Amino acid sequence: MTVLITGGTGLVGTRLLRRLVDAGIDCRAIVRPGKELPAGVTPIEGDLLDPATLPKAVEGVSAVIHLAAVLRTPDPALIERVNVGGTKNLIEAVQAHAPEARVIMASTNLVYNDDLSRPAREEDPANAQQPYPATKIIAERLLRESGLTWTVLRFPFVYGDRDGHLESAPQLLGSWGWHPAATMSLIHHRDIATAMRLALTGTMDNQVVNLADDAPTSVYEIARIVGAEYKESAEPLANPWKGHVDATLARELGFRPLVRSVHQAAAEDAL
Repeated sequence: MTVLITGGTGLVGTRLLRRLVDAGIDCRAIVRPGKELPAGVTPIEGDLLDPATLPKAVEGVSAVIHLAAVLRTPDPALIERVNVGGTKNLIEAVQAHAPEARVIMASTNLVYNDDLSRPAREEDPANAQQPYPATKIIAERLLRESGLTWTVLRFPFVYGDRDGHLESAPQLLGSWGWHPAATMSLIHHRDIATAMRLALTGTMDNQVVNLADDAPTSVYEIARIVGAEYKESAEPLANPWKGHVDATLARELGFRPLVRSVHQAAAEDAL
């Protein structure tokens, strides 16, 4: 099996690539000049915004893991250009040069509406208006309608392997006004690899799948775990299911998180 990864130099990609290589999977990754990849990964110089560079990247692959995206930037045009335009270019390259390849795309639980009456399920409305999730909704649709074999994995808050993301959460969520009792679904980098390896078998073909560990965690608990201050409150919690997804489908398809909670990660020094 040869797998192409986009976004291989990013927060998720660098950690996923190491685990896939360690599992004996032949990996190649699209990379811009001057960027480094983990040992054992074949670099393919290219850019999702330059369609002419993509045929070489996709030829001969049995699967594509599409991680590349722009998230936190004040430039919504850039977000759309990469997340929608780049995805479109990649899909067209796979259609033309590797039509039998399985395409697994990373998306986000931010696509769901905030005011659900329970944890978000895959069939729930996805009408987010913020630039990042809005472009992911479009990218998901492009892939589903492509005629390719596809999987969409909707990630919750990703952390672990000393990436600094969990440590940034209290400040970030505080700036968004999150209640300290609000709970979040999370996923450790270790279990992104768990889910990707399962998806590569075809078990999740042509499905949208929520990922999450076993223990949604409150903002207050996260702040305590990382040693940060967070404003306390006894006010009622509005939209209590915001940020919390139902990952029953993933379990039914065979996904079992190795890091079942952020508390386990902390105990194992794996934050």
